[in-house]
Amino acid sequence: MHLNKKTNFYLLLFVIFGGFLIFGVSENIKGPAIPDMQQELSLSDGTLGALLAINAFGFLLACTYTSWLIAKIGAKTTSILTFALMAISGLFIYFSTNFTSLVGAYFLLYIGNGMLEISLAIIAARLFTQNTGTMLNLSHFFYGLGSTVAPIVAAQMMGWEINATVLGWRGMYLIMLSLSVLPIIPVVLSRFPKEEGDDEEDRTSIKKLTKDPIAWLIVFALTMGVTAELGIAAWLVNYLVKVSEWTIADASGMLSIFFFSFMLARLLLGPVTDKFGYAISIIVFSFLAGVLSLIPIFTGDRLAILFAIAGFGIGPIYPTMMALLARKYTKGTDTAITFTVVLIGIGGVITNLIIGYIIEWVTNLSFGTTFAESNKIGMQTGYFFISMTAILCGLATIEIYRRLRKEGNVL
Repeated sequence: MHLNKKTNFYLLLFVIFGGFLIFGVSENIKGPAIPDMQQELSLSDGTLGALLAINAFGFLLACTYTSWLIAKIGAKTTSILTFALMAISGLFIYFSTNFTSLVGAYFLLYIGNGMLEISLAIIAARLFTQNTGTMLNLSHFFYGLGSTVAPIVAAQMMGWEINATVLGWRGMYLIMLSLSVLPIIPVVLSRFPKEEGDDEEDRTSIKKLTKDPIAWLIVFALTMGVTAELGIAAWLVNYLVKVSEWTIADASGMLSIFFFSFMLARLLLGPVTDKFGYAISIIVFSFLAGVLSLIPIFTGDRLAILFAIAGFGIGPIYPTMMALLARKYTKGTDTAITFTVVLIGIGGVITNLIIGYIIEWVTNLSFGTTFAESNKIGMQTGYFFISMTAILCGLATIEIYRRLRKEGNVL
């Protein structure tokens, strides 16, 4: 079927926006599910952290081969495989009966998520050659939209009764992940853009990246930014339930407000990043997110809304840094994206383990008179670490800005 350029562009927009929407849903339905999952399978906080770390490893594994797979079979076929794999993982989660089977099912889901992350990043970098910051923030807005809706819908769906049986977290995963088949339709109908630059430039760029301090600083800054984002997604509901004694429904509502702030920032602040510069914007966003996340830990429920407002700072960090990456490494962008995301994956494995074991270690120190009080202190310490990662992102970006200015290439 012959498509004109404009129609094809809109189909690709649907693939990118729809893909990010599904990505946001698949990543963030776990918030309401984790407390029930933890109780039903009798998982400790450390074991839960290990589960999330194993998921991050699956994400990392997918990131290592997806760029190669795209080069071999094309972005179009890779995208079809990715969406199908995510839908299948929902089926496996539904039939999981113990921790081992859950690990395998979740691992498969995060393989799909990793492939989706690389595929969407590469397609977007190839398609959005102008107003990069605006378009990437707009694309990630749909991730925020999926993330905003997901916790509320997931929490409600888990309580549905079908034939006198509660749907629960397994059924919720099955239904939500089945939505992954929908973007396959525009993928099949569209023509995908090819990367600019020749293959030789792409092969040699990996060597330049490993010797470039800015590339490593980008990796560290993004790892910290992503840890703050995913740490809040994974632990905020649990934090509010255990520390503030909220219901899962109320805590899920707060997580949704966080992602609404997150989504709104990506919708509105993209043009700001193009105007004022990517590095400066990230510095401001990171410190805003870190400070707002820290305050409620020490002030309690009366300022709990700041947990949600922190989304305004966290939301634009990832797409803005990816825009900086695409603008700095115009030759071999696919490799630069893969290099960065793979190393972020490694960082994600480490930080997910750290968060879980910080909570468990501090809990076991028994600073409280009861286990519940000690666990509350552990949760506060773990969330303090999550907040500090946003500040570390800002500090690393200050150094990125300094080096770019020294090169005369401020982005």
